[in-house]
Amino acid sequence: MSVGLVIFGAAVRADGKPSGTLSRRVEGALSAAKALSDVIFMPTGGAGKNGIVEADTIANLLRAAGVEETAIVCERRATDTFESILYCDRLLRQIDSVESVAPCTSRYHIVRCRILFRLLGWKVRDVTMPSDWGHLSRLKLLTYYCKEFISTPYDVLLLLTGARQRSLTDPAA
Repeated sequence: MSVGLVIFGAAVRADGKPSGTLSRRVEGALSAAKALSDVIFMPTGGAGKNGIVEADTIANLLRAAGVEETAIVCERRATDTFESILYCDRLLRQIDSVESVAPCTSRYHIVRCRILFRLLGWKVRDVTMPSDWGHLSRLKLLTYYCKEFISTPYDVLLLLTGARQRSLTDPAA
């Protein structure tokens, strides 16, 4: 049975190069895959401010690292974490071999992703991700942790009430 390594998007620069955060997320997923026997990589993230689709940038990094095309399933529509979780959930359920998921994201973001996947009924695998410490300022990291402190209960409430799910269309469309 497979593990779905869901790689959450982050900024892509106007020249198409991934931000340091996005690169670290991909590096973490690639490292995690080495310790697992069967994985499906699921890059997630739609077009950012510059129109570049984050999932496509992630997929290109995976291919450059030698990942086979058949092991990559992209989710290209999500504009935020909550949508990524919902769209990836739908796509992962279509792959019979996937029995668990492992969120591959920044450490400040991983708790929210784990909780939301668990609420959707997934067995969640913990994988070690690279630290952003030393790459981002302390103030920026503090801001991100505070955002997660507020966003996590909000997203849990949205998930439990079904409020936003009803507004999302089928990701395969």
